[in-house]
Amino acid sequence: MRRILIIEDDETIAAIERDYLAVNDFEADIAGNGPDGILMGRTGHYDLILLDLMLPGIDGFTVCRKLRETLDIPILMVTARQEDIDKIKGLGMGADDYITKPFSPNVLVARIKANLAQYDRLKHTGGEDRSQIRIGNILLQQDSRRVFVDGTEIELKNKEYELLLFLMLNADIVFSKETLYERIWGYDAVGDNATVAVHINRLREKIEKVPSEPRYIQTVWGAGYRFKP
Repeated sequence: MRRILIIEDDETIAAIERDYLAVNDFEADIAGNGPDGILMGRTGHYDLILLDLMLPGIDGFTVCRKLRETLDIPILMVTARQEDIDKIKGLGMGADDYITKPFSPNVLVARIKANLAQYDRLKHTGGEDRSQIRIGNILLQQDSRRVFVDGTEIELKNKEYELLLFLMLNADIVFSKETLYERIWGYDAVGDNATVAVHINRLREKIEKVPSEPRYIQTVWGAGYRFKP
């Protein structure tokens, strides 16, 4: 049974989420504040964390950043805010995906299952039976999920790694934002431009010598992105 940590200060919402996850064969624990969420997340051996952003004391952005220091499991943000800037900030802190309140329990479970399935697939298989991929000065080791640029290891968040792996496995193929969203986040939906764009920009900052003039992750105007071999 997969274990989910719900970090949510609204007891009613947390209980509903926990009960609905239980019906769908997940085991869920609840942390009612940021400090408890950080402690439980680091010690509880969870498969995914469901994190509300509006928490008392320590907000969800800080909780996400703290958890991401030691965890590479999927973190799914829950936010009542519609503004892209909050979504971009959360993704920048290391969240893998987000869901906006109000949402149906069925959508929540679908998002959780999709993130878990995508994480498992890329962690264990990497999408292809190739342990290492080298393009130019970038080396990606699938077995250890490590990435090196000019021989120096760089740290990638969960979805950053998955996006880089997918692009390198499919080098020189143009993918739209919508396609990348579906392939990396793992469910059928209209691609979210903010989510994809944030991860592309963060990857460029880490692997490109001049991020504003990318050598590898190129924008194909009106079409999407491609990884240039």
